[in-house]
Amino acid sequence: MDNTLLENILLVDKPTGITSFDVIRLLRKKMGIWKMGHAGTLDPLASGLMIIGVNEGTKKMSEFLKLPKIYVADILLGNKSETGDREGKILEEKDTEHITDEMIRSVVVGFTGKHLLAVPMYSAIKVGGKTLYSIARKKEAGKELTEKEMNTAPPIKEMEVVSAELLEIERNGENLTIKVKMEVTSGSYIRTLAEELGSRLGVPAMLFGLRRIQIGKYSAEDPSVILP
Repeated sequence: MDNTLLENILLVDKPTGITSFDVIRLLRKKMGIWKMGHAGTLDPLASGLMIIGVNEGTKKMSEFLKLPKIYVADILLGNKSETGDREGKILEEKDTEHITDEMIRSVVVGFTGKHLLAVPMYSAIKVGGKTLYSIARKKEAGKELTEKEMNTAPPIKEMEVVSAELLEIERNGENLTIKVKMEVTSGSYIRTLAEELGSRLGVPAMLFGLRRIQIGKYSAEDPSVILP
């Protein structure tokens, strides 16, 4: 993979368990440079490629934000969570014994194309000047919501799946997990796409694990900086 980069641009393979801002914090400490920015966050449970701009490189981040991305997603079928991933409270469970391997293959093959879907409520998109996740967390904590916050709905966005490949089907007792490699356009939410994939199989679904392996032509396999 050609990872030739412009000056002041870093490739970082983010480990699970830390936030995207933690990556910036660790890099500042490691490199002794304060001015940094990134071209797209990853949730703490996700790992993989982040593109970091340093000093003048921060001005180029918008260019990288627009690039397509490739993810490998572990999707647990039969469960729906409050956050769309395994961090949230389980809201729904449904039996998956009737789902065959052939059904899964068929849905994944037919998953390419454009989808009009709601963004996750636990996301950084702002509606009415407030991030959706701040409203969701306020509600989760049992705090009183304003009328405007109570009526806030996640916006509908076009998300495009350029390609989808089924890598693995794992059955462990009552649990059914599939591993899917997806190339998506900028602005696509894998949690939402995972739920949509489950919906096409007639069951709830949630993201159990996620790794971003590529942004444009840049790969997570060749980081320019190794985090401690």
